[in-house]
Amino acid sequence: MELNNLRPAKGSVKSRKRIGRGTGSGHGGTSTRGHKGDKSRSGSRLKRNFEGGQTPMQRRLPKRGFQNINRVEYVPLNLGQLEKLVGKTGQSSFDVQALAAAGVAGHNDKIKVLGNGKLTVKVDITVHAISASAKAAIEALGGSVQLV
Repeated sequence: MELNNLRPAKGSVKSRKRIGRGTGSGHGGTSTRGHKGDKSRSGSRLKRNFEGGQTPMQRRLPKRGFQNINRVEYVPLNLGQLEKLVGKTGQSSFDVQALAAAGVAGHNDKIKVLGNGKLTVKVDITVHAISASAKAAIEALGGSVQLV
């Protein structure tokens, strides 16, 4: 037996259904699409949320609340996380790039330090925003806070 003699097992390979090749083929005429209707037309694709013409779900449900287009989303960084970060990296000063490199936030995210947890080491930090309690806790240990 050589490579040029290899054949697939009998009955394992089916020939492709060739549609639209005349009535004698058994797949002529409507070409297996049935009669009329949107799915029988060329170029027809059902939209993802299409519900057969009834009012779609996103229009039936009421809209709630107010979506402020000017809202600024911050990634929270607690004092407890900051303490762990100091222990892990051995650094005592952090800026936005260093925090992004440590995996706290993405490079385009805005970071806000919050006063949750306990801080026991002096830290110099540069972030986009900070809560009053976190600022007081950092400055009580002799650290400094700068805002971007």
